[in-house]
Amino acid sequence: MFLPHPVIDSLTPEQVRMWDAHFSPEAGGQRRPAVEEGIWRRTQDPANREQSGWTEDESGRRRVVHYRLHYGLDRTQPMERLVLEELYLHVSWLAPAAEVAAHRKDLETWLAEGRWRPSSDENGSWRRGDLRATITEYPIHPQDERADRDTPDGFTSVDVTIHSVDYTLTRAARNLPWDVLAGGMRVKERRGTPTYADDLSGLLDHLPFVVEAGCGTSIEAGIPPLHWLHEVYRVTARTGNDLTQGYAFTLAPADDILIKEVLTDTTRKVNDMTSMFRSLVLAEPTSAHRVLKACHDAGHMVGPVATHNFDRLFAKARLQEAFMRRYDQRTPYMPFPDDAKALLVIGLHADRRAVQARARERGLKVFYLDTEGVTENGVHKPYLIEGAREGDVIVRSEAIPALLHLAELLKVNI
Repeated sequence: MFLPHPVIDSLTPEQVRMWDAHFSPEAGGQRRPAVEEGIWRRTQDPANREQSGWTEDESGRRRVVHYRLHYGLDRTQPMERLVLEELYLHVSWLAPAAEVAAHRKDLETWLAEGRWRPSSDENGSWRRGDLRATITEYPIHPQDERADRDTPDGFTSVDVTIHSVDYTLTRAARNLPWDVLAGGMRVKERRGTPTYADDLSGLLDHLPFVVEAGCGTSIEAGIPPLHWLHEVYRVTARTGNDLTQGYAFTLAPADDILIKEVLTDTTRKVNDMTSMFRSLVLAEPTSAHRVLKACHDAGHMVGPVATHNFDRLFAKARLQEAFMRRYDQRTPYMPFPDDAKALLVIGLHADRRAVQARARERGLKVFYLDTEGVTENGVHKPYLIEGAREGDVIVRSEAIPALLHLAELLKVNI
């Protein structure tokens, strides 16, 4: 496995200009749009017993996943290409000592199958091309000592880190998933009694409006949904063959195949890991984005789009973005214009409700545009908006048809 690793073999001149405008370090401000990062922490708790398998006799397991993928343009070839420049993947398990010991044997087997070689310059690490793997076992994890967190009797931890040979992380970056873990489980909001409407015509009485967007508009543009990443990084496993039966957390080391995939079939798994970013670079704004740009130009929509997406689609549509996504459950400042009368929330489901709470505090009417469901492999699963309140309005629809109808009502040209 060698770096840089090609993600898109050749880019058109227009795609290169798009990259420079929206993904280069100069384009992102304080955030780094060319760095894809993800964190999942899964623990056993009475509050998540159905997904974690918690019982009074079965508790204490933990799995933490943290990854960072750095992308850039390789301009050394006749055609510019999008490449993965740096890779970092960290997985930590806390489990009964016997399971950790068995997992260590599995790891040794997978290293041999994947033709990883012991490194000569660092004890306890292995090399495969431009990647290094390290395995560290702890009776008490250093992060548990740091947080003064108890380790269950008979449990040990094992960490596997796979990264580019010369890649380093700051201490703050290494601590990030553990700081998120220390923040506790996300507390679900209590749903109120919103009103349902057939379309967004009620929005015409509350102009101008501000937009907050989740992954709905991105999915319509051909970008995989977030739960696709859950499968890539093996965060959850289905509890049965029926999709409606839901998901269970991956918590036992023996059930965790992510590291096996990376160690034994490295190139294929890295291609899986980079396919999300590949799709968002290739994605183009849809009619939904163009309607919102037209509404903004006409003065019906104001302010930046509060976006939780890292695909830059609103920026590609020449709309200003206010990036809201964080891992510590704190929401950055959202600059609501003084004349805003409503907040239109598009395709945003269970979490990150602070923008809506702030809108209500300012007296804005909240409208939701959402299908209130998820379709996987042709099976539709209800997925109600968690934070809807009395006085809010929900329009159950995909974004494109509902916004095209809104454009007709507002008489704006797309």
